[in-house]
Amino acid sequence: MNRRRRTSNPLTIIILLLLIGGGIYINQVVVPQTPPLFVPTPTPTRSPESYLAEAEQFMREGKFKQAIQVYQTALLVNPDNPAIYLAIARLQVYTNQYKAAVDNAGNALVINPNNAAALALRGYAQGLSGNYLDAESSLNQAIEVDPNNAVPYAYLAEVLALKSQSSAGDPDALNRAIELSRKAQSMAPNALETHRARGLVLEFTTNYEEAVAEFEAAIAQNPYIADLYIYLGRNYRALGDYPKAIRAFTSASTLNPTDPLPLTYLSRTYFIQGEFASAIQYAEKAIENNPTDPYLYGNLGVMHYRRGDYPRAIQALRLAVQGGTTEDGKVVEGLPLSYWPVSEYYYIYGLALARQAQCGEALLIARAVMETVAIEQISVANAQEIINICQQVAEGGLPTPSPTPKP
Repeated sequence: MNRRRRTSNPLTIIILLLLIGGGIYINQVVVPQTPPLFVPTPTPTRSPESYLAEAEQFMREGKFKQAIQVYQTALLVNPDNPAIYLAIARLQVYTNQYKAAVDNAGNALVINPNNAAALALRGYAQGLSGNYLDAESSLNQAIEVDPNNAVPYAYLAEVLALKSQSSAGDPDALNRAIELSRKAQSMAPNALETHRARGLVLEFTTNYEEAVAEFEAAIAQNPYIADLYIYLGRNYRALGDYPKAIRAFTSASTLNPTDPLPLTYLSRTYFIQGEFASAIQYAEKAIENNPTDPYLYGNLGVMHYRRGDYPRAIQALRLAVQGGTTEDGKVVEGLPLSYWPVSEYYYIYGLALARQAQCGEALLIARAVMETVAIEQISVANAQEIINICQQVAEGGLPTPSPTPKP
């Protein structure tokens, strides 16, 4: 009863009130504004313009594949921009990805069905892939939409020129290509597309010197398109300037190292000069790039035959003619007999068989060549030579001629 009661300390009360108030402030104000721990801080999103600038820089440097990748990333940010689809499609044409180019030009047309540039680029890619009917339709639509643009005329001229050299069988295609290439030239004489189309028309009309000038003018505008060097090399070869042809084909292969076509042209050029070892080397490199292409085996077989190596010639040409499976397990589809160059594979195959005294199969080939490509005098003459050799084999003799230096 006499114990003294402890009195409250005012300072303690003040401290407790401050702690309670601070807790309430942290809970109501600080915590909502504090980001969660251990969560990555978001980085600023790149603008579409920055992607386009980067892609255009790659394109100016000739790095087409890198440019395509950056453009595709730009589409994730801006998927409704038809110009990006067209930029990708154009680069895919330059790198021989024709189906993908058709698809991307089609994506641009989904956004705007009357986009003349998209119609023209789709038609161009269709034509380069051999779809001439759809190509002409698309390109004519582009001309209807924008009749004052030289590019669709140039594209159509090139497609028709290619068609004239194909099995499509349009006798008037080259004449139309000549007319359209001149029209494009009158509208845009300095455009790359105009130089390219005009050069191809000149090549197919055997005006090789003029064609060289056109392709060199196109290359001066864009030195990174592999096909232009292939066209240039073909015309130098036709003029008999083999060193320049080899340099052009080598440039094409450097720009597009996975394409077997420039390697094949290199092999044929060395072959014409009688340099069979180099010819075979490049023919084999071409096969490494595309081990299922029967044309490449036909080319290699011709090289071996001219060198006098008949067993290897038979091995390669049998794959070209009959098809089969390579030593690496690759399946090759045989080529049905048709006009040159396939006819050459057939009669060279028959000649190689005959010189190895395998006349049962050789005579069947000779007969097929005479019946199927009777208008090709060289093919028929070689088929007759197969018969002559087999006649000598039947009589007990087999000549061994020296390798022929030229085809």
